[in-house]
Amino acid sequence: MRYDDRPPSPESASSVSPERRWFVRRSGLAVGAAVLAPTALAGWVLVQLTTGAGADDARPPRIVMPAASASTTASTSASTSASPSASPSAAAPQSDPSPSKGPLAGRTVVIDPGHNTGNFKHTDEIDRQVDIGTNRKECDTTGTTTNAGYMEAEFTLDVSRRLRTVLEAKGLKVVMTHEAGTARPWGPCIDERARIGNEAAADAVVSVHADGVSAGNRGYHIILPAKVKGGAADTAAIVGPSRDLGERIGSNFARTTGSAPANYLGSGTGLVVRDDLGGLNLSTRPKVFIECGNMRDAKDAALLTSPEWRQKAAQGIADGIVGFLGG
Repeated sequence: MRYDDRPPSPESASSVSPERRWFVRRSGLAVGAAVLAPTALAGWVLVQLTTGAGADDARPPRIVMPAASASTTASTSASTSASPSASPSAAAPQSDPSPSKGPLAGRTVVIDPGHNTGNFKHTDEIDRQVDIGTNRKECDTTGTTTNAGYMEAEFTLDVSRRLRTVLEAKGLKVVMTHEAGTARPWGPCIDERARIGNEAAADAVVSVHADGVSAGNRGYHIILPAKVKGGAADTAAIVGPSRDLGERIGSNFARTTGSAPANYLGSGTGLVVRDDLGGLNLSTRPKVFIECGNMRDAKDAALLTSPEWRQKAAQGIADGIVGFLGG
């Protein structure tokens, strides 16, 4: 996810002015974006920074409350109603056949690779405002990069494909919200990403991201939905099961990758609750975001750019999902 700088922690948010946080967020993205884009594209990226369109679907991040430490209590996913049908112009989600046998056969997981490598070339489309129930946000954003130019969208798609392979081997049906340029040159919009999970009646939805904050900030964190209600947003039924899903993914991710919870938010729990992300607000299925590490920190970037580590990341996320589903 593209946070131009770290979200204000609950302990420090009141002591740092909004103007200062806004300036630091925008300056952070400029380094990665300039490395990534060719000369003509860099000009657009700088414009996006000026207008704030380089961030994820929420600016500034709104951390609702410090998340509690991970519990060991198991719970099953809640069954909730699907959202209204997608618009006729919406692209069909990508799906591979799942094995017909296995302890989890018949269960569905939706994987949402954050951003899209083609977003840089579709500025008008991703800048369009969409309704997230409690607010309006950009359709999508570009995501962040490492200082060497490795795109968050490349990372998220690679991990998501690896994750799909592991889950299908367990007998799960897996739906991808997109596969970048293969069928979707940009987006999809954040509201459509949520709708895909809802219409699939997913037992679990995971949106894969990587953060983009200043060097020295390291580790993973899981973003959980806050309880919100407004317009099409009503998360009351998914707050509990989403926390269980997030806790299970976090503990398995740490065990498999060796990564620690983020040292810059979440009070060491690796869990953050937010009410400003359209992908969570509009979901009617248990859903979390995982920020696998910080692309702007050299040590974290070395992990995120390693195929071997990305396989471990996929395995850890998969183990958490399978545990949540009772497999």
